[in-house]
Amino acid sequence: MKKYIFLFFSACLTLLLLSASDKDSAIDDHSLEGVWELQHQYIYDNNEILDTLYNLNGYRQVKMYSHGKVMWTRYNPTDSNEWFGYGSYEIKDGMLEERIEYASNAMMKIVDTVQVFKFKLELGKNTYSQVTMDNDGKKYNSENYIRLE
Repeated sequence: MKKYIFLFFSACLTLLLLSASDKDSAIDDHSLEGVWELQHQYIYDNNEILDTLYNLNGYRQVKMYSHGKVMWTRYNPTDSNEWFGYGSYEIKDGMLEERIEYASNAMMKIVDTVQVFKFKLELGKNTYSQVTMDNDGKKYNSENYIRLE
């Protein structure tokens, strides 16, 4: 009898653990949490993609999102400036808001004029786009990322 009770509870525990891990992966599938790399950028005209700008000649940009914090770095072999930043992020009503707390000198010149970076967020399972909107609410450009981790 003890053997059956043990087997019953073991089976229940196994089902509970499998169920919890399925829920966790479902949440993670559409979460910004993780490491992302810029694949390309879109330029829009009247909300239609006008052009695609691909990363060329070793250009790389990586972003990491974790527990409300964001960190990013950009490497462009043709630019002698360092580009990186760290801060906090929040997603509200389909909008991604990033607040840079500290950054490279080149970025700090931009941060001095823009306090909060706001983007429309288009989030897929392993992709996301941060879309800049113009004053009329139309898509202007977007950075399109793929999940690395």
